Amino acid sequence: MPHSARVLLGATTLFVFAQPALAAEEVADSGEQTIVVTGQRPEYGIKATSTATKTDTLVRDIPQAMSIVSEAQIEDQSLRSIGDLLMFVPGATPGTGESNRDQITLRGNNTTADFFVDGLRDDAQYFRDFYNLDRVEVLKGPNAMIFGRGGGGGIVNRVTKRASFGNHRQVIVSHDSEGGNRGTADLDFALGGPLGVRINSVWEDADSFRRDTRLKRYGINPTLGVAIGRATRIDVGYEYFHDRRTTDRGVPSLDGKPLKGFDRTFFGDPDDSFSDADVQIGSLAVEHGFSDALTLRHRTLLANYDKFYQNIYPNSAVTGQGGQPGLNLGAYNSRNDRRNLLSQTDLVWTGSLAGIDQTWLVGVELGRQTSRNQRLSGAIAGGNRITLADPTVDRGVVYVRAASDADNRTRTTVAAGYVQTQVRPSDFVEIVAGLRFDRFRLSVDDERAGVATVGRTDELVSPRLGLIVKPRRNLSLYGSYSRSYLPQAGDQFSGLTPVLGELKPERFDNLELGAKWEPLAGLLATAAIYQLDRSNSRVGDPARPGFFLLSGEQRTRGLELGLERSINARWQVSAGYALQDAEVTKATTACPSGDCEVPAVPRHSGSLWTKYQLSKPWALGLGVLARSKSYASISNAVELPGYARVDGAAYYRVTAGIEAQLNVENLFGVDYFPTAHNDNNIAPGAPRTARLTLRADF
Repeated sequence: MPHSARVLLGATTLFVFAQPALAAEEVADSGEQTIVVTGQRPEYGIKATSTATKTDTLVRDIPQAMSIVSEAQIEDQSLRSIGDLLMFVPGATPGTGESNRDQITLRGNNTTADFFVDGLRDDAQYFRDFYNLDRVEVLKGPNAMIFGRGGGGGIVNRVTKRASFGNHRQVIVSHDSEGGNRGTADLDFALGGPLGVRINSVWEDADSFRRDTRLKRYGINPTLGVAIGRATRIDVGYEYFHDRRTTDRGVPSLDGKPLKGFDRTFFGDPDDSFSDADVQIGSLAVEHGFSDALTLRHRTLLANYDKFYQNIYPNSAVTGQGGQPGLNLGAYNSRNDRRNLLSQTDLVWTGSLAGIDQTWLVGVELGRQTSRNQRLSGAIAGGNRITLADPTVDRGVVYVRAASDADNRTRTTVAAGYVQTQVRPSDFVEIVAGLRFDRFRLSVDDERAGVATVGRTDELVSPRLGLIVKPRRNLSLYGSYSRSYLPQAGDQFSGLTPVLGELKPERFDNLELGAKWEPLAGLLATAAIYQLDRSNSRVGDPARPGFFLLSGEQRTRGLELGLERSINARWQVSAGYALQDAEVTKATTACPSGDCEVPAVPRHSGSLWTKYQLSKPWALGLGVLARSKSYASISNAVELPGYARVDGAAYYRVTAGIEAQLNVENLFGVDYFPTAHNDNNIAPGAPRTARLTLRADF
């Protein structure tokens, strides 16, 4: 083996080689992610992660479905958002989030809060960027044993870059056919001795195929790494990120379908519809190895999220009043500010007891989150009716607080402890078992006159159990069970009322059978079938108007197939297919009939992205997306038609360290509607769009 230096990175072990790097097959079964600092981008996917178990574990030995999208794939596809990325993840559907936040549906469960960064909660409502990421990990099914409350359908975890203690710099600039410009920089320096620093930054100024819409954002994320001997590593980071954009709520419906012929048209007032978010995140990570068997990991996150948004948007279907087809507008604005202070401390031991190999995890999580929420409803001067002949308007709006508008302060505190074991009684069998206890306290101070403070404390027990059988070295078969909870106040917790304060949390139970197979070194094929039951959902109490019963239920059944990483040194691939059936099985407040299909869940969805290196300078990429019909909302009144989209890319190495890349989205100009927020806020898909990128590594 060439001489190397080993630096602790938690989920990642970095080898900085003084001599030529090992061949891929030499490290294929090391159980560690290995990054060779040569100036080349890494391959798709990873072999091991600590996110799903909090211990360094091979992906093929984790008893749950997950999809991992690496920095290399993000750059190759020119992905710009969580929504873009999730289109290529089986079982996931992005939402529009009212054009002011990330919002997703995983296995039939919608969320605005199940987002994490380096394993810690990042649950405020804003649009995240990828400029400082090593990868994005999407874990399917309830994950409370590792992540705590929520996560009923799954979670999205962003893994950020840290100092490598090497010297590498990368600058990327791009321009697209709609007039958008973007630049990122990744500067990685060795400062000498035990110190390294990495600075990632982004600037973007973009138009859209949608008229009168703009996006401006910028961010910077410096991190300092300190390696104390071979056993200890400390990382300190700070991120500032600003995002301002037009809040474009899309097009309305007509006769139960999205309105066609207006894909570029803004409905409402674009000048007074905007979202403004400022995010500051400070982080501290410490890892210390007491020995080869015992490791301590600690991470603290302090985050401030300041956000204001305002929108004047389509609020009805198109109707033909007086022979003038048109629709109604709605208007409101909202301020949502949040402060998070979170910490996790884990002790991991790996060894043998009674002759049985095993890994034990014992950890604690402490957290405090405070929020300020204010909402004002808008009264539109001259009336709220617009016609299709003149849908983009400039009208005065007066904002006042309606009786139902939020004006509150929320406080949540969490104290949790968890224990997990990974027992390997033989080379062919592994058992993963864990239990978490959370004490979750929520209080809401309502600033409206005559409304009292409401509080609730829940003590939640979240189990996890998985059995893995390995009939062959490259094949794992598993069965698993997991559970999660969500308080009745919702995933942002501002909806707590005295009535809801008396209700137990919703519950999510997931049963899953799956297989993970590496038919070739570097290629991972996965399959999973599951049943996810959501219970304790609310339904109105017929005997007591204004009160609720917890008898509502939802069930999602599905099959997920995945293929990721590399077929060979020239050919990389990421593909997936999901067959899903998600429906309300017992009446809820949203579905009083008890027989509704869950929105944003197509029965069939598939994706493919592949890149092939034709020669040393040339490579080509091909992407395909296909989805069957789905519904825009739980009303099932508006149907989003199925569609298929084809993307393409070409890559050319101009000279050593400089590469040009051309991505074309929607090569054949298909007219489609990929997602919606409700029946009359439907997002049209972009027409054929080209983006030219130049990348320099030095």
